[in-house]
Parts: sequence; structure tokens; C-alpha cells
Amino acid sequence: MKLTILGSGTSTGVPRLGGEHGADWGKCDPANPKNRRTRVSIMLESQAGSRILVDTPTDLRAQLLANDIHRLDAVFWTHDHADHCHGIDDLRPLRYGRAGPIPGYAGSETVRRLRQRFGYVFAGQEGYPTIVTLDNLDTVRICEGFKVDHVQMPHGPAKSTGYRFECDGKSVCYTTDFSEITRDMIDLCFRCDTLVVDCLRREPHPTHAHLGMALEFAEATQAGFVVLTHLDKSMDFAKLSSEVPDYAAVAYDGMVMEL
Repeated sequence: MKLTILGSGTSTGVPRLGGEHGADWGKCDPANPKNRRTRVSIMLESQAGSRILVDTPTDLRAQLLANDIHRLDAVFWTHDHADHCHGIDDLRPLRYGRAGPIPGYAGSETVRRLRQRFGYVFAGQEGYPTIVTLDNLDTVRICEGFKVDHVQMPHGPAKSTGYRFECDGKSVCYTTDFSEITRDMIDLCFRCDTLVVDCLRREPHPTHAHLGMALEFAEATQAGFVVLTHLDKSMDFAKLSSEVPDYAAVAYDGMVMEL
């Protein structure tokens, strides 16, 4: 199974708009291309060639072009915050040439909110075909050869879905946007091969995991390897890479792992 980190940044990306020259890099070195981060998403690909996308961030078009992705077999959403779903229209060209819409899945509340906000995507409009079918996660256990399990995670006052994907004898867990660790989260990710985990910054945050919480979660799950993502402008790639344990790595846009 192949894991591609399409985007590794927080909701404003890195650099953030603003600053003295219109680009606020914070503590990140602008000379290091691994500090240039788009909004978070991943793609998983099986040995048979099936491709699953998790989230449709606002930078999705650029991410798909950068990674030469022109076909998807299914889409899963973690939640409906703008940085995770507002690139949904970029799925439209990937609908061309298909016999039907792209299958899509999310938690029940996310389904409700996505349908309310992007009705044309899921029902077509004015002669345009449906782009994605959207179903509740309770309807799927196997998708394109991937076994799929999930859990609802606290994300401040909201919820975000954490996922476990298993295929070709390997497992990847994707847990972004959470603010506390629950027993159900640990059970979902226990002894997975690769854990991709929320790690906004070093200091605690009301709606996201910080570095200490991310590593605490990694240790509790006994994950084989850990990738830190959803990084803000305080998290310089080289500096953070020098601080993390041997079993962990800092995500960057375009990072590819063959499991």
C-alpha cells in the first residue's frame, strides 16, 4: 500500500497570507521547500491500483496536479471545516469519463452539512451530473479492497472522524483535527503500521493536538511508525525533525511512503 501526503499544513497553510512581504513564514525557513504546506489531505493506493482520497481541501487541484493524480475511486471526509472540504468542486474533472459518480463517505453530521452546502455535487444541477454519491460511514466496511474502520474524535466543540484503512496486509490510521485522546481512538489505531496524526504546534491548543499530545497518542497506540501533520508556521521542518523520536517523521507535501 502507498501513502501520499498531499497536504501537511494547517487551515491557513504555510506561509500564511500577510506579513511584511505578504507571506508570513513564522518560524519556518522559507528556503526549505518542505516548509511550504498546503491544507491537509492524503491519498492511499493499493497494490491493485485502487485510490482513496481523504478530504478535499481548498488546495486540492494543486495537490492532484503536483502528484499526477487524475483518477480516484472513493473519497472520505473527516469533517466539514473549510480547509477539509472547500476544494470539493475540484473532483468534477475526475468525474469525467466515469460510468457513475465517485463514491463518497463521511460521518452522519458531516454528511448533513456537506449536503446542505454542496447540494449540486451530490444531486446534480441544471443538466450537470452528480459528481459524488455521499453515504454515511455506517454503510461501508470494505471500499475498493480497503477495510475501513472509523471513530469520532473530539475537535474542540465539534467532532472529526478518525480512520483506519487496511489493505495488502498493512494498516494506515489517519487522525487529524482532535483535541483530546479517547479510549476509542486508541483502540482504533492500536498497533497500526503507520499513524498520521494531528500536530499543530508545540503549545497546547483548544481544538488541535500539540506535539506532546501527538507523541502521547502515538505511544498509547503502539503504532509502528508515526507521521506528524497539520503543522502551522511555528513548526520548522528541519528543527522539528531533529526533535522527534526515531519512530516518527514530520510530514511534508508530496511525501510518499511505501508500506
